[in-house]
Amino acid sequence: LRCRRDFLRRGKISGKKPFIKLNRRRQRSWARKKMAFWKPGTEKPRFVEDEEGGIVFMSNNPASSSSSSSSSYGYANMEKQRQRLPVYKYRTEILYLVENHATTIIVGETGSGKTTQIPQYLKEAGWAEGGRVIACTQPRRLAVQSVSARVAEEMGVNLGDEVGYTIRFEDHTTSGVTSVKFLTDGVLIREMMEDPLLTKYSVIMVDEAHERSISTDILLGLLKKIQRRRPELRLIISSATIEAKAMFNFFNSSKKRHAPEGSTHGPNLEPAILSVEGRGFSVKIHYVEEPVSDYIRSVVSTILLINEREPPGDVLVFLTGQDDIETAIKLLAEEAHSNQKNSSGLLPLPLYSGLSRAEQELIFTPTPRGKRKVILSTNIAETSLTLEGVVYVIDSGFSKQKFYNPISDIESLVVAPISKASARQRSGRAGRVRPGKCYRLYTENYFLNQMPGEGIPEMQRSNLVSTVIQLKALGIDNILGFDWPAPPSPQAMIRALEVLYSLQILDDDAKLTSPTGFQVAELPLDPMISKMILASGELGCSDEIITIAALLSIQVIALYTFSSVS
Repeated sequence: LRCRRDFLRRGKISGKKPFIKLNRRRQRSWARKKMAFWKPGTEKPRFVEDEEGGIVFMSNNPASSSSSSSSSYGYANMEKQRQRLPVYKYRTEILYLVENHATTIIVGETGSGKTTQIPQYLKEAGWAEGGRVIACTQPRRLAVQSVSARVAEEMGVNLGDEVGYTIRFEDHTTSGVTSVKFLTDGVLIREMMEDPLLTKYSVIMVDEAHERSISTDILLGLLKKIQRRRPELRLIISSATIEAKAMFNFFNSSKKRHAPEGSTHGPNLEPAILSVEGRGFSVKIHYVEEPVSDYIRSVVSTILLINEREPPGDVLVFLTGQDDIETAIKLLAEEAHSNQKNSSGLLPLPLYSGLSRAEQELIFTPTPRGKRKVILSTNIAETSLTLEGVVYVIDSGFSKQKFYNPISDIESLVVAPISKASARQRSGRAGRVRPGKCYRLYTENYFLNQMPGEGIPEMQRSNLVSTVIQLKALGIDNILGFDWPAPPSPQAMIRALEVLYSLQILDDDAKLTSPTGFQVAELPLDPMISKMILASGELGCSDEIITIAALLSIQVIALYTFSSVS
């Protein structure tokens, strides 16, 4: 009883459990009160359900927006920064929806703070108690590392203790201690091979779901299946530009199934949709009057124009890949020699996946006085990365995308136009510290009338050999009947099954062979490379084959460093 009194008085979950026995009815009543994470003892947020099936909140009561968290670690300044984020006003509403709905879809604009704050709100509300873990997935490794470091700093803990991260070949978590875990979509899928129902996780947040990578689509389909077996598992799908209605329809199982027997007080199976605004700084969009013939030279001239005419502020440039970035830096260096007036004070910094961790982290360092950082990046900087000093964004309008031809069995990287969703993400990188500007190197008419609204999901333009073997290893034999957010092409699926059968990884019944099929599934490599490594042991050439496999498993063999720039 004393525990319950403390629980109601403090307005948060008590770490102790009452040492009393209750009958079953009162026990359920106590459980409902204990699970009222949003604000025990107060009324639920006022809201109405709109005709689209989502939830619209009527008002934000300042009193209810006060977080139960405090600067218990003495980081008062950090706590003030957290409270200034737009998502802070919705803390109560988010926790209420997570408590009452199996799936919550959060459309949070760029800069709202959803990625770093929502996992902390969940931990403060008690979702990590009893040894449970809160997971937050990201599509890219750099985002996992940077976001986890930021959250650990805000919580005042060492990275790897209460807050940790896991990426391929790198695990910074402590078993039994880590309660908030950041990881890539692919790593979480591989965890399912050991724990198919992900029993240690209480809430799984799939962040930046709009990118629709293969791993993200597989993960969404698997999580939907897991929820049928684990109704208590909560899912949060978040993004700045996600198609909320399409995601709502995918996870809406309330009409197809009923809550399990005996779980009358279980979560609502119908997903909830919540929209969170971003920062209040406006971003002015500039378009070119005529299409540009050479976007790299146009990028360089725009950088020089900004440096000559605009107030101080860093510049973020979106290019297609390493080649374009190196070319742009070379042109800037030539301009610095020929025209020092327009290029004085520029600090070009590259950002792409092939760089070392130390070189990537240069973009987060403070800009020296009298200088202007120019970050030339691939679409790796579109999401999750917060670059506080960026005021100006230059959008080339292109990105490199994988496309697969199942007839020729060739997968290639193609420079292709981006979608409106990507364009909005890119412009949202500006204006974090004050009103910003975005220079789009394409016409306004093209953006309004010709640019596609959403990009093609990677599932529909990629080789599916690795996808099929992953699902087979998880026990999903009916691949064609799997619930995909975006169904892959039948030709690519048939081609993948043919390749795996020819490698003797699948048998006549399209099941994994033993032991070859299961061994290949355990290796985090392309199935052809995995089969090559396994066969090399029998042929006595393992050393040579491992070297070849290492070369085939990386994108770029030659390493180009930017020590002179840094």
